Amino acid sequence: MEEYICYSCKKTHAVTSLLWKCTCGGMLDLHKSSPTIDTKAWDKCPHSLWRYKQTMPFAEDSRTWESVTMGEGRTPLIALDTSDPDTYVKVDYMMPTLSFKDRGAAVLMTKAKELGVTKVIADSSGNAGTAVAAYAARCSIDCDVYVSDQTSPKKTAQIQAHGAAVKQIHGTREEIASAAQKAVETENVFYASHVYNPYFFEGTKTYAYEIYEELGGAPDTLIVPVGNGTLLLGAYYGFKELRDNGFIEKIPKIAAVQAANCAPLVSAGRCREKTAAPVTNQGTAAEGIAVAAPARAEQILEAVADTNGTFIAVEEEDIPRAREALSKKGFYVEITSAVNYAGYLQYKKSPEEKVVFPLCGAGIKSG
Repeated sequence: MEEYICYSCKKTHAVTSLLWKCTCGGMLDLHKSSPTIDTKAWDKCPHSLWRYKQTMPFAEDSRTWESVTMGEGRTPLIALDTSDPDTYVKVDYMMPTLSFKDRGAAVLMTKAKELGVTKVIADSSGNAGTAVAAYAARCSIDCDVYVSDQTSPKKTAQIQAHGAAVKQIHGTREEIASAAQKAVETENVFYASHVYNPYFFEGTKTYAYEIYEELGGAPDTLIVPVGNGTLLLGAYYGFKELRDNGFIEKIPKIAAVQAANCAPLVSAGRCREKTAAPVTNQGTAAEGIAVAAPARAEQILEAVADTNGTFIAVEEEDIPRAREALSKKGFYVEITSAVNYAGYLQYKKSPEEKVVFPLCGAGIKSG
C-alpha cells in the first residue's frame, strides 16, 4: 500500500482522492523504495510509456491504464544535426496532445480513475491543462482548468475541445494556482496538479527510461527547461532508479534552463542556495516556464546539485532566434520549447559529450 510522505516534516499520509499537501503545508512525495527493474519484461509490454508500469506504484494486477492510454510515450530520440552526432533531441511533442505533459497526465488520471474520482481541477500555463483535460475525458471525469487570461488562445481552445471548463484568471501563475486550490477546497474534489501530485512525476520519469533504452545507456548531460520542474524532477527520479538498479553508473548532469526574465532557480542555483526566493516575472514569451515561485524549488535545486549540474538563463531576444533555427532543422516547436535550444547554444559542450534535450511542445500550440 503506497503512502505519501511530506518532503518537509516527513509525516506520512494514506493516498486519498482529496489530499494534495501535508497538514504542515509541505509538498508530498510518494513513500516507496526504488523499484526493482526487469528490462527483459519490457519486451512483453506495449509500445508506450506503460512498458515501465513495473516501476510505478500501481498494483501488479492493475489494468486501469488500458482504458486510459492513448499510446503516449516512446517518442523519437534523434540526432540534432549530422555535424554533431552526440547531441540528441527527444521529440516529446509527438504525443496525443502535442506536449510532454501527456506523460504525467496519463499516469495521474489513471490513479484518479482508480480512486473513483468524478471531477478534477487543474491549473496550468496551458499544456498540462490540455493533457489533464484530454485524459479526464478518456476517464469520463469532469474537469475544470484554471489558466491565465493571457494564455495562448490555441491552448485554451484545445482544453475546451476535450470538454473541460476553462476558468480564465487575471494574475500571476501563482495567483492562478491559488484560485484553483481555493476551488478544490470549496468543492472538495481531486486536485489534478502537475506540481503537487507526485503521481505526475511517475509519468514524467519515463522520459529517462526511454532515453536509456534508445541510447543503450545514459547521456552525459540533460538540458532541461524548468518552471515548476515536472520534467526535470521526473528525469532525475527515472535515472536515479536506473542507477540504483545498477544499469547506469551515475545520473546525467542536469543543465536547467530558465528565461532570464523569470529565473528564480538560476539565481538560487548559482548562489548554491537551498531554496529559491520568489522573483517578479519581468515578462517572457516562454509562458510554459514563467514560474516566479516554484513550489518544489528545494527539490529542483537538490536534484541539480546532486548531478553536479548547472543553471542557464536565456535572454528574450534569443528565444525567437532559437525557434527559427530549430525550424530550419525541421523541428517546429512552441515558443517555450525554443528555450531548450537557446540553452544548448549557451552550454559549453565538450568533445564527444552526449547531450539530450527535449522538444516539449509542438509549434502549432503558440503563435
